[in-house]
Amino acid sequence: MGKCSPALPHLSQLIVVAYIEDCLGGFGSFESKCETRLKEGIVKLQPQEEPLHSELLSGKFTVLSVRDPSGASIALYTAKLHRPNKTGNHVVLQALFYLLDRAVESFETQRNGLVFIYDMAGSNYTNFELDLSKKILNLLKGAFPARLKKVLIVGAPVWFRVPYNLLSLLLKEKLRERVQMVKMSDLHQHLPRDCLPEHLGGLLPLDPHGWNEQLLAGQNAHVDPVDELVGIPLADSSVHTPGLEAMCLQEFMAHLGRLQRSGIHLEYVEIRKEQPPGTFHCALTAYNQERNRYGDVLCLDQTRVCLKTRQNERSDYINASFMDGYKQKNAYIGTQGPLEKTYGDFWRMVWEQNVLVIVMATRTNEGGRKKCGQYWPLEEGGQEVYSHMAVVNQRVDNHSHYSQTTLELYNMENCEQKQVTHFQYLSWPDYGVPTSALTLIDFLGAVKRQQRQAVKGMGPRWRGHPLGPPMVVHCSAGIGRTGTFCALDICLSQLQDMGTLNVCQTVRWMRTQRAFTIQTPDQYYFCHNAILEHAQRQGLLSASQ
Repeated sequence: MGKCSPALPHLSQLIVVAYIEDCLGGFGSFESKCETRLKEGIVKLQPQEEPLHSELLSGKFTVLSVRDPSGASIALYTAKLHRPNKTGNHVVLQALFYLLDRAVESFETQRNGLVFIYDMAGSNYTNFELDLSKKILNLLKGAFPARLKKVLIVGAPVWFRVPYNLLSLLLKEKLRERVQMVKMSDLHQHLPRDCLPEHLGGLLPLDPHGWNEQLLAGQNAHVDPVDELVGIPLADSSVHTPGLEAMCLQEFMAHLGRLQRSGIHLEYVEIRKEQPPGTFHCALTAYNQERNRYGDVLCLDQTRVCLKTRQNERSDYINASFMDGYKQKNAYIGTQGPLEKTYGDFWRMVWEQNVLVIVMATRTNEGGRKKCGQYWPLEEGGQEVYSHMAVVNQRVDNHSHYSQTTLELYNMENCEQKQVTHFQYLSWPDYGVPTSALTLIDFLGAVKRQQRQAVKGMGPRWRGHPLGPPMVVHCSAGIGRTGTFCALDICLSQLQDMGTLNVCQTVRWMRTQRAFTIQTPDQYYFCHNAILEHAQRQGLLSASQ
């Protein structure tokens, strides 16, 4: 078989159609990322272990030392260095997941995006696997949708270029703009020469090993402490960033005006039909079921908080889930109202995750029903011991719609202490919505101010995300009022940062981490109405028109 077109005899028109549609058919779907990870068995990445360690140092992958003029990072995959007979597809995908995810940890990259160069220049058919190329493109469009600005396929051989060009005509315009086949001589039209390595016609000396060696050498010293504690793969990143469906305020108002309350309710009904993308095996084990307040509100295995292993402990389970915030991985821990039997687990989690702020969106009793245990000393000066954690109530500040309690935590095993602030919102009925959207937004503002102040007080001891460790947010089940609070925070943060938002997109992504987040159509509609009220109060509506 000749090297010019070895793939073509095997690609009928239908196969080629399926190839392109499979690779490029759905930019922006977080679910496709989960499907890709599960399909490929990419669950836990161990960059210091073989064969992944050698693959990371192979020179195939690197992130350039410069950014493009818009501030986007530039990642490079060099196809000619791949040897299919030596390295399996699974290892290649692991390496790509790891390196790209580390690249987008930068706040600047999260803001300005990522350009991916798929360098096929100088490669021949012995370096190429159709199945691997499909998986790489699937990974890019599914795993990094919000950040991926464009994919430049450079110097593609004819046996790749011909079927691709034929089927690119079938792509939607937005996809065609983001994935482009580029000749080597034309690459400078897409990126300045000082942003391109020398072998691609640029001015940048390329050390294909340097960035990767630095990354691996420094991963233990420089890893985000939150990432180190959470026990979930670095590749599992779905931070909320503006996607293709983001709306400006004017579009948001038109959307709300067009659908009205009934249409927004129907939009929520469609969201509820989507099944969680993961599994609930740990939450359903016999020993752990009694730790769930409600039998139908469980934690996904993929995002659950794992307690640190202790001697004679049978389980690391707590009904709590990591949830991403706006441009912040693991911004929240969504959890149920603690049960008396789980008080100790709750405070262990707060300690282990470096939590500074707890948000409680329920009363302990509502309508004659127990909604949450009294898991902290209620009165000033009160002291309680939960397992090996002692909790002291130092101060209570009562406000019109919430109370703010300063708590001191003492770890009796290592004699260390920490301060935590507990906020309890008091004007939010179960299954309902707050009596005033603006009072909840003011409450949210107070919570965030305290988080910023506490992070600042940690000084150099905190080396993680600038916004700090996760905030614990809970109500009774940890999905209704908890989800509404987090969704509102995410949407208002994006509105402040970018002038855009998308409630539907935000809620759908949240539900992939804390299953069934936002319980009722009214809570979903409340998010829309609260944003509108906030915009009116801030005078943003006139500015958007």
